[in-house]
Amino acid sequence: MREEEDRPKKSPEHVIGQDLSLLSLFELNERVELLRAEIVRLEAAARAKAAAKGAAESFFKS
Repeated sequence: MREEEDRPKKSPEHVIGQDLSLLSLFELNERVELLRAEIVRLEAAARAKAAAKGAAESFFKS
């Protein structure tokens, strides 16, 4: 059992479409938070790409 205690805990990973029936309420809430954080990260990346695209388009219009 000592080996299991020394092993780093695996971070929660979510696979879109996976069976959720085996997850506990805690695990479900943990994944919701994980996905919310990922949505924030994706939206920030999309805004940065849109800004870069807009800057490039205005540069080449000149």
